[in-house]
Amino acid sequence: MAALTTDSIVAVVGSGAMGAGIAQVAAAAGHTVKLYDARPEAVNRAIDDIAGTFGKLAAKGRMSAAEAEAARGRLQAASSLRDLADAALVIEAIVEQLDAKRALFAELEGIVADEAILATNTSSISVTALGAPLRRPERLVGMHFFNPVPLMALVEVVSGLATDRAVAQAVHDTAAAWGKSPVHARSTPGFIVNRVARPYYAEAWRLLNEGAADTATLDAVMREAGGFRMGPFELMDLIGHDVNYAVTKSVFDAYYGDPRFTPSVLQREMVDAGFLGRKSGRGFYRYGDNAVPPQPKSEPLCPRPEYVGYSLEAGAGGEQTAPMLARFEAHGLHVTRRTSMEGHQHGEAPAFHCNGAAIYLTDGRSATARARANRHDDTVVFDLVLDAANAPRIAVARADQCGEAAYQSAVALFQAAGFAVTRLDDVPGLAVMRTVAMLANEAADTVHQGVCSARAVDMAMQKGVNYPRGPLAWADEVGVGHIVTVLDNLAATYGEDRYRVSPLLRRRQAGRKAIHAE
Repeated sequence: MAALTTDSIVAVVGSGAMGAGIAQVAAAAGHTVKLYDARPEAVNRAIDDIAGTFGKLAAKGRMSAAEAEAARGRLQAASSLRDLADAALVIEAIVEQLDAKRALFAELEGIVADEAILATNTSSISVTALGAPLRRPERLVGMHFFNPVPLMALVEVVSGLATDRAVAQAVHDTAAAWGKSPVHARSTPGFIVNRVARPYYAEAWRLLNEGAADTATLDAVMREAGGFRMGPFELMDLIGHDVNYAVTKSVFDAYYGDPRFTPSVLQREMVDAGFLGRKSGRGFYRYGDNAVPPQPKSEPLCPRPEYVGYSLEAGAGGEQTAPMLARFEAHGLHVTRRTSMEGHQHGEAPAFHCNGAAIYLTDGRSATARARANRHDDTVVFDLVLDAANAPRIAVARADQCGEAAYQSAVALFQAAGFAVTRLDDVPGLAVMRTVAMLANEAADTVHQGVCSARAVDMAMQKGVNYPRGPLAWADEVGVGHIVTVLDNLAATYGEDRYRVSPLLRRRQAGRKAIHAE
């Protein structure tokens, strides 16, 4: 079964933001689209809005006037479900309730032809459960678009236990023909994106709860050091804390209380207070004409360092510091490269040293714990950055034992290389590193459990939520061994199963094989 040809009729049930967006994309791709809603006025309004969008696209030169007119002409309002009898594909985009969707599909099954495909745009309900009461559950498949549909490339094509492979492939190929980036997934809680994205929010809540920094500062670190388009707190404000909390709780419940998905008590407080984010005018930030956004905190400028050393035989994390070394040298810092371990204890030299400060890439331990283990009080750790050559900000933490002069030397080193330096409290793993490690871990488990391929999970997270790297490709770049070390150290610090390492990561570490290529 190949992609639907453009002479195939596509029906969309539900004319809200998602349904209207799907109808727009299908009509622009050349299909006659029948749009149905229990509220006829909503259908007419949606078609008018889509027509207006086509007109704006034509005015901007993104489609011709003739193409805009033709696309509008392919949109039809359906007055009843029976008007959808000739549809080759029916996409459901109604309220996110199991019983309501089941009732709709049961009715559609008695209307459309036996060869018609039934698709659900559900973001969280089991496709297997939706199809269970049907006479022919093999033709039901998930076709999960992301909002706003015309702009977001990802489509998760979700197969339930009964879904025919040919049906899933036809929907996959049809989505590709519509200009989307489809990925196959097995029907499990959260599918790909809503499962793998949980650590982005969860680790942020943990950092806030532990007093690592304020929300504006943490958001800036994730944007300017991690390369994410939005920080976790501003993103949750945009999504709505009620929605974000509900999705997290849904995934947590569906996985029978797996601690990886534990909801935040702090977020529940936000919801109870009505601080839902942009839609309520207040979340972590205030919104409105007179709202003044808080500024992230940065360390004051320190004098340029006189001496910088680099240990070529550095221990854990040392091999990841080469791009940072290149940035230091590109900014005119003379770096003395050390090739011996002389003067350092326990076989672990600092990656960088500056006026007595030992400066490491975080390995998931706190700076304080690392200082004690190395018997070097003046220890500073720095966070992962996406792009060491160009990142405008970096986060650091100092050991409790670290002297002020040594700490200022470490800050000065990064400032001399053009970074704004943010000090976080000495939380293990800092912000970007622990978040990326957990994202990679969840992505690896998703692959390990057969939900999707490694390439699919990376594409899903880039196309569905605009991550700067696929989490598995990012793990390969950092080093799978270092990611495993970070997770092991987090697990040892917190004593929680939450940070257990995916068996696939351990396997790739043992085999010294990249994980993204799976």
